[in-house]
Amino acid sequence: MTTTPPPHTVTPRRILIVAEAVTLAHAVRPAVMAGLLGRAGHQVTLAWAPRYASLFPELDCPTETIDSLAPADFAAALAAGRPIYSAARLLDYVAADEALLERLRPDVVMGDFRLSLQVSARRARVPYLGITNAYWSPWARQAVPVPDILPTRLLGARLMQPIFDRVRPLAFAQHARPIEAMRRRHGLPALGGDLFAAYTEADQVLYADIPGLVDLSGLPANHHVAGPVLWSPSGSLPQWWDGLSDDQPLVYVTLGSSGDPRTLPALLAALGRLRVRVLLASAGKALPDRLPANVLTADYLPGLAASARACLVVCNGGAPTTQQALAAGRPVLGICTNLDQQLNMQGIVRAGAGLSLRASEASGARLSRALDHLLADGPHHAAAWQLAARCAEADLAGTLQAAIEDALAAH
Repeated sequence: MTTTPPPHTVTPRRILIVAEAVTLAHAVRPAVMAGLLGRAGHQVTLAWAPRYASLFPELDCPTETIDSLAPADFAAALAAGRPIYSAARLLDYVAADEALLERLRPDVVMGDFRLSLQVSARRARVPYLGITNAYWSPWARQAVPVPDILPTRLLGARLMQPIFDRVRPLAFAQHARPIEAMRRRHGLPALGGDLFAAYTEADQVLYADIPGLVDLSGLPANHHVAGPVLWSPSGSLPQWWDGLSDDQPLVYVTLGSSGDPRTLPALLAALGRLRVRVLLASAGKALPDRLPANVLTADYLPGLAASARACLVVCNGGAPTTQQALAAGRPVLGICTNLDQQLNMQGIVRAGAGLSLRASEASGARLSRALDHLLADGPHHAAAWQLAARCAEADLAGTLQAAIEDALAAH
């Protein structure tokens, strides 16, 4: 994947990037893009709740502190199946955004899950680029799996899926209601209760995904598949890193900031019975008291390097780690806790590059079957290598630059 600015001369712009840092992923993408655009000669400011700032010592642009929903509250809303934001919070965000836009006067504003910008940027008459994933596009041709909420955990996904298919328009309209209320308060037209439209309402939309992983037939000209956003934390490597040998296959495991730690004991027990070496990144979370003898641990590992050394990556199914794995040509086992992760893994499974399990259904037996299949199965590895080639061809920096100029030209 291209990680350097495009070679042609660019006009320097004042760019504000706003990160709604409810998970690490929503901080990673803005931070990586801020670096790319800064190196291209733009004057970039990054606004975020700095809860993940310590993971980005290389960040060299000015930053602003803003209020963001706490990650625990975000996760709780997803688990309960309720709207993530209230209308009151979104209106507070609009006011905070407008104050920031007035003070910094950017030429362009970009936002990652900062849903208030669809109002505040338009009121400030600043072109707005929204950063999201392709599976949240209204143009995505895909099935929508039933989320792993309480009724699903009680009754099972097989029974709940047809029920969910019937009620999904009403359920998603309920999730869109706070966004619609925010827009109505400021005189903007309704979006018809379409959650996918609400999540992608912007002058230009950037999908931070591997091209072709989601079917986006009929995509409008102002929607762009930008390519994967690849990042690994910097810092010292664990002492055991340089001593790793090739006498056993390596499996890289991380559940990240939004995985369900309750799945870890069964997963590690299943891996402990295999002739593999496990590289486990805890993301700073507590680990089980007893670990199998074949498990090596660290708080964080460089995901790109760990994926490249491993033959299999096990994660929460979210875009950041799956993109690291697939960029290295490694298949993925995704243990998903929310709909975003399920949608992401759906495309990977369809491409033949991995398998997906719901965290609530990740029993030891199911985990063992999936691990055995992925470790032994050649087609999954071949499919992952095909996606690695797509990652290498993507031009994130060039797509960003083109979308910025398109947004400015349209205003």
